[in-house]
Amino acid sequence: SLENTANRMKEIGEELRGVRDSAMQILDVGRSISSLQDILRPPKVRGGLGELLLARLLEQVLPRANYSLQHRFRSGEAVDAAINLGAGLVPVDAKFPLESFSRMSAAESDEERSRLRRDFVKAVKGHIDSVAKYIRPDEGTFDFALMYIPAENVYYEVIVKGAGEGEGGLQEYALERRVVPVSPNSFYAYLRAIVLGLQGLRVERQAQEILGHLGRLKGDFGRFRGEFEVLGRHLTNARNKYDDLDRMVERFSERLAVPLRGEDPEQLSLPTRDAAGVADDRP
Repeated sequence: SLENTANRMKEIGEELRGVRDSAMQILDVGRSISSLQDILRPPKVRGGLGELLLARLLEQVLPRANYSLQHRFRSGEAVDAAINLGAGLVPVDAKFPLESFSRMSAAESDEERSRLRRDFVKAVKGHIDSVAKYIRPDEGTFDFALMYIPAENVYYEVIVKGAGEGEGGLQEYALERRVVPVSPNSFYAYLRAIVLGLQGLRVERQAQEILGHLGRLKGDFGRFRGEFEVLGRHLTNARNKYDDLDRMVERFSERLAVPLRGEDPEQLSLPTRDAAGVADDRP
């Protein structure tokens, strides 16, 4: 009917207005992203953002006692973060060279992108070499470091696309220098594994304390058992002596009963001190 058609046209008009509003919102988001890119254009600002994201992620996952920010080495150099695993420190760097990645992403031709890709690879290799300098076992670090890449698409460019570059791939280059690239998602997985490891270390320390207490208790029980055995020997000796004296008293009692059977009382004699097993206390 005409009425149903009019209602349907009205609904379509409302849906079109919704689509137009959504398109305007997308344009606003695009302008915001463009503004953010302009704000983050200076390398120092972008490095600070990476450090901020890294600090927030560490704060959300790890106990504060297990990491430090801007950890300084004896040379005065500072790494963005150091994760304390008890047995050593894991250095974490967040100053990834995003400028070369931005130029490569903005390339308008395949030839230009290929050229800028080579520049990007060169910049990342240089950064990997810089991160490797934080591996200092003589100052308490483990023999590897983490290179934090603050965006998943950049990590994809480094790891996934770089894997097809043959011998000069970025991942192989990093691992040869004991530098492990991590993205926000993979770094979170690393941190969760670290948390589980820290919990295991805590359980191990508590188990060692319990074993220590048990060891001390075993020693105390051993000393008590020794004293108890000594007491048992004394009681056994006393019982044996008591039985000897009891038999002696019995014999003496029998001798006392002799006069009743007509014997001469002068022939009776008391047991000597030696026979009774009594020590002479006289000086």
